[in-house]
Amino acid sequence: KNVPIFVCTMAYPTVPCPLHIFEPCYRLMIRRCMETGTKQFGMCISDPVKGFADYGCILEIRNVEFFADGRSVVDSIGKRRFKVIQHSQRDGYNTADIEYIEDQKVN
Repeated sequence: KNVPIFVCTMAYPTVPCPLHIFEPCYRLMIRRCMETGTKQFGMCISDPVKGFADYGCILEIRNVEFFADGRSVVDSIGKRRFKVIQHSQRDGYNTADIEYIEDQKVN
């Protein structure tokens, strides 16, 4: 599964993650997430060698407020953790092939 990756901060499942989007590449990424209907993207922290970390969290967009100057405020929430299998790029933003991490259930 190939997903767009927002390289920014740490995100966690069930935790809201409000974002101010102003960089052109991320404005495009959010617009595509909304237009395709997936309303999801990955969040990873930065890595000085690889570009971004090998683990992250899928964020689901709950709402987007677009401004006239192109910026937006995104209301997102963490859904599932993932491991990056392969790093790549598309139109200026990062993407990755991922596999979801399944937690062991506690009895």
